[in-house]
Amino acid sequence: MLVHICCAVDSHYFLERLQEDFPEEKLVGFFYDPNIHPYNEYRLRYLDVEYSCKKLGIELLEGPYNLEEWLKKVKGLENEPEKGDRCTVCYDDRLEVSAKKAVELGHDKFTTSLLISPKKSQDKLEKIGAKLTEELNCEFIFKDYRSGNGTQIQGEVVKENSLYRQNYCGCLFGLTAQREQQKKVMDEMFSPLSNQVLPESIESRLELYKKRDELEEQDIPYQIIKQRFLNYRLLSGRVKIDKKVVPSYFLCYSTLNRKKMNGRIEYEKDEVAYLNRDEVKVLSIDMFNSIGNSTYRNVKKLMFNPPTFESELNIRNVVTKNPYGLSTIVVVDEVIDGKYEIELDAVIYEDVKEVII
Repeated sequence: MLVHICCAVDSHYFLERLQEDFPEEKLVGFFYDPNIHPYNEYRLRYLDVEYSCKKLGIELLEGPYNLEEWLKKVKGLENEPEKGDRCTVCYDDRLEVSAKKAVELGHDKFTTSLLISPKKSQDKLEKIGAKLTEELNCEFIFKDYRSGNGTQIQGEVVKENSLYRQNYCGCLFGLTAQREQQKKVMDEMFSPLSNQVLPESIESRLELYKKRDELEEQDIPYQIIKQRFLNYRLLSGRVKIDKKVVPSYFLCYSTLNRKKMNGRIEYEKDEVAYLNRDEVKVLSIDMFNSIGNSTYRNVKKLMFNPPTFESELNIRNVVTKNPYGLSTIVVVDEVIDGKYEIELDAVIYEDVKEVII
């Protein structure tokens, strides 16, 4: 039996039940989910499914990540609600490709872990499966493992196995609507040019679950816990000195009250220039290197190959004696006496992140 897998949160318990109900069947997992966006989120979910299938002793295959084709199929349905017509098109695509893969591999049965997800329509999935059964002569196995206390057991299984509990279905359009309703920053879509790993970004989650896999392989006890914290995203920033735009780098947690300020250097101490407004501090690249023990030749090199987020916090702490202070700290190639015009748009918001202990 080929089992289409959407994510480990849904598939782990689903596969356990299939193993119980079909003990004579060879189950093969098939991860086909071109709807998942961005790509790093797709890789994270595949990593988690791979970890889950390894625990269960189930072979796993990966389908193509044909996002562009999927976007063409749902064009015009971007604003449909969850379980609406866009989701139906998505079910059609994933089940059809999975059923054809089952036939190609010589399986006579197929099913999908979408059936156990509380946010998916079992009725639609059953109808699509029945249609494919007739067309391809490959039986769709409908199982309702979420009824009764199935959803509760599924949650316990997820926790016991330290699986990645994603907080959106995977679809860009579903995420957009969800974050708008929550009035929350859609930080999953942030991808800095610098490639710096930001707190509670998809990239940071990917690092965390790779660490989980390493600990599992080494048989080292661990626990994944949640922590509340204050998160930060820089949206844009620009510095002019005497009306000329200069390369600049804003340290994390830099903020301005009105997003713009004009000022001049009021005084300097320990090679840090203090402007006369909004507690803005300016560092030369040489001073930045001295504090951070780095060797950047200029700010452009820093912009495209920055230190870790944690290193920036340490530098902020050296300058202000407060790693989570909100004063703007900006790095330029050379601190010169002139009129500074600074534009900065950034957001600070409460968030929750997972950490390994």
